[in-house]
Amino acid sequence: MADDEDFPSSSDVEEPEVGDCYLSDHEDDIAENVLQDLEDGRQEDCNWSVTSVITKESLLAAQKEDLRKIMELLALSEQHARTLLIHYRWDVERIFELLEEKGKDRLFSEAGLTMSENKVIVLSSYSDPFTCSICFEDVSPVAITEMDCGHCYCNNCWTGYFIVKINDGQSRRIRCMTPRCNAVCDEAVVRSLVNARHPDIADRFERFLLESYIEDNNKVKWCPSVPHCGNAIRVLGDIYCEVECTCGMQFCFNCLSEAHSPCSCIMWEQWTKKCHDESETVNWITVNTKPCPKCHKLVEKNGGCNLVACICGQAFCWLCGGATGRDHTWSTITGHSCGRFKEDQTKLIECARRDLYRYMHYHNRYKAHTDSLKQESNLKETIQGKIVISENKESRIKDYSWVNNGLNRLFRSRRVLSYSYPFAFYMFGDELFKDEMTSQERDLKQNLFEDQQQQLESNVEKLSMFLEKDFQDFSDEDVMENMKHVINLSSVIDRLCKQMYQCIENDLLYPLQRATHNIAPYKSKGPEKASELSVCWVSNQARSTKTTKMDVLPNHISAVNASGTTLSAKRTRQFHAASSSDESGSSRKLSKNESIGSAPLFDLNMPAEVIDKS
Repeated sequence: MADDEDFPSSSDVEEPEVGDCYLSDHEDDIAENVLQDLEDGRQEDCNWSVTSVITKESLLAAQKEDLRKIMELLALSEQHARTLLIHYRWDVERIFELLEEKGKDRLFSEAGLTMSENKVIVLSSYSDPFTCSICFEDVSPVAITEMDCGHCYCNNCWTGYFIVKINDGQSRRIRCMTPRCNAVCDEAVVRSLVNARHPDIADRFERFLLESYIEDNNKVKWCPSVPHCGNAIRVLGDIYCEVECTCGMQFCFNCLSEAHSPCSCIMWEQWTKKCHDESETVNWITVNTKPCPKCHKLVEKNGGCNLVACICGQAFCWLCGGATGRDHTWSTITGHSCGRFKEDQTKLIECARRDLYRYMHYHNRYKAHTDSLKQESNLKETIQGKIVISENKESRIKDYSWVNNGLNRLFRSRRVLSYSYPFAFYMFGDELFKDEMTSQERDLKQNLFEDQQQQLESNVEKLSMFLEKDFQDFSDEDVMENMKHVINLSSVIDRLCKQMYQCIENDLLYPLQRATHNIAPYKSKGPEKASELSVCWVSNQARSTKTTKMDVLPNHISAVNASGTTLSAKRTRQFHAASSSDESGSSRKLSKNESIGSAPLFDLNMPAEVIDKS
């Protein structure tokens, strides 16, 4: 692969002989590459999201690295640094920003840290029994524990309180028992007291603290594979991206559902709900049935006469739903007339019918391309057999990598085409953007998008046709001709996909004022394959001399941005502060172009069926 140097394979974790551990300089290299690309104006070459897989072996090392940064900067113990990081969701850069903005005292206070050098009560100086204010038992001073906040109770009360909190899943931030005290209890004290009575609960407490790096971290999420592979994915940069775990699972990092670009997470959530619930069944019932005026059961007309009868025996008029008698002629029903026009009821039925037909239009095409993708995934083994036959026969052509490249391009573009229909359903409908566009603007943008969608669809079908040909039986001239078509179509399809994404981001989502919809950027090679987190072990002395360039990355990016690049403020914020709670800005405004003249070998978003078989 062309990107193997940028994303190295994992290195085995070895037991350290001395000192501590730190993460490799891979992140620093990525930071320098991004800065250089920005300065050179090559925004399309920037890696907006750097992904890595955190395994059980590297989880502790990843946590230790963030702890080390806070411990060295603020001169804190490990437990206090962990408390601070958990409160700010393991966002080291955010802590650095707040330190300058609020100061150390306020930063600690909001996180529940009480840094008191002198204890309020010196327990060792007391020889008389101490009365616990929780259980009101007189206990020896050695059986009393005082927290950093100065509140002290007997060990039995503390232990029982800690066990309840751990069993309730609140072990990562156990606060003091004293009412209105927000101080977080020292984890070393919690560990010691609980371990003396229930070692198994103490082990669970340790595991919760370790997993807090994932559970409380906006930049790290568990892989959603079933059964679970045990890995977590960490993303540095833009969290609106699609990633691939080492287990083969491809998913949207933001919402943890299947990779669904160019749909936004909100669109995909509503689409899957719409496809699985009974909303369209209700629409069909509204259009094709009427309630009986007596028993209120739904009745479907199975004949041409507008006088219908329910199974309860009640006759009623199909046109208006009013109860009638059974006497009627070809044109009238005795004692009944409903010839007056009722606009409200007619509009309701017509709207339901129109919405149903519109949904069926987009769903049928989405389903058709999804089914085509499943069928085309079976081409993998068939084409490999054709390649083996072609390579073994007497021919001047021995390189058939263009076939695999074309097949991978077909898989990737078919996915994009499939998900473009749910996107169009919501983009040009009234569910999400009713007041965002006028009817004229909506029609203009819809025609623009559908023209690009149609071009992509036409070329994808042509590529599928050429790949299905039995090229192993062709002459050399015919193979060359087929190869030319596959290579050209692969290039054209890649370009059309990029143009579609640019249209979606710049022309459709960018002008939105009331809604924020972010989509994962288009990647010619499919969702980025996360590399396993590389862990290195060095001595404490060597570690102290290591500098982390990633800490200064946001400032550099801001400076470069101010110097004249077209990088949007929203995009810059997402790059260096993706975990910030302030994400209310407009949608991504930058077109994430990628070089059309990139390496010809593609490692694309292949279907799960293909991955399982390969």
